Amino acid sequence: MTANKLKFGILGAGNIGCYIGAHLIRAGIDTILVGRETLAQEIRENGIRITDFTGTDFHLQPDQIRYTTETESLADRDIVLVTLKSLATEAAAHRLNTVLPIGKILVSFQNGVHNADKLRSILPEKDVLAGMVPYNVVRNPKAHFHCGTSGTLLVEEQNTISQAVLSGLQLAGLAAKTHSNLPGILWGKLIFNLNNSINALSGIPLREELSQPLYRKILAATMSEALSVLKQSGIRPLRSGSMIPSIVPIVLHFPNFLFFRVASSMIKIDPQARSSMWEDVQRGRETEIDYLNGEIVTLAKKNGLSAPINDTIAVLIKEQENHGRTFSGISALDLAKRLNISV
Repeated sequence: MTANKLKFGILGAGNIGCYIGAHLIRAGIDTILVGRETLAQEIRENGIRITDFTGTDFHLQPDQIRYTTETESLADRDIVLVTLKSLATEAAAHRLNTVLPIGKILVSFQNGVHNADKLRSILPEKDVLAGMVPYNVVRNPKAHFHCGTSGTLLVEEQNTISQAVLSGLQLAGLAAKTHSNLPGILWGKLIFNLNNSINALSGIPLREELSQPLYRKILAATMSEALSVLKQSGIRPLRSGSMIPSIVPIVLHFPNFLFFRVASSMIKIDPQARSSMWEDVQRGRETEIDYLNGEIVTLAKKNGLSAPINDTIAVLIKEQENHGRTFSGISALDLAKRLNISV
């Protein structure tokens, strides 16, 4: 089947799902988005606007978009991209098991390292691929989604199955390729995603956060602790593009002028970019902290190790989940003190 004849579904169409889905729809690919009723209403009134750090700016009218809250609408889809929060994976998989016929393709475009395995365990008769989304998308009012960082979508290499997914994504103008070791890639991404929680705690945009040497020192300590836990657990995180996990803690200690010169060669970040965890805290939603910093803490405990920095960050995020709408952020100095990081 040619790419433009494939039927795509997006399950958990929030920031990432709407960003990818809008590109598919604009390319003329039959796509259904499934997500929350609040966003469905917003899209019915405004359509979807997509912008990014390169200047891309396009708008889909409401009548161009099929956005529903019903998982059952995915029954005739050839490929389902799962962009749910990790904590919703298990329940969603059980719903999909009653909806999707045998042999359908699913791609886990989610944070965390175990979502594809969880989907496979519940959906053994479907073709499940791990995937990796490298960029950050922020939701603005009136269903306006802005991608503030660069990167290439990665899909687990499985011959014709992964090529079918790739053909649709590339037809939609999205940079995408396959990779033979997605577990290693996902562990590598998790190291970078440890900044999601620090950005949420800072309460400021990513670029502004990374412009402050003390926040960078905190991030470097958080990453270094996680890398030590992975190494002692026999896990090797892989690079994605130019981003090398083991090198980043060193780069974070560079002075501003040198840091941004080196960092700009690895990833582009515009002034609007924020982490998805910041958005969850601001909206008073449960975050993915257990699948990011919490994953490092769990792995450490499993292997008789400790990860006090990641553990404390996880505790701080959970505190904010209860009253996020009134949370304005923690200064770098205060955060360093709470984490016992010298200043």
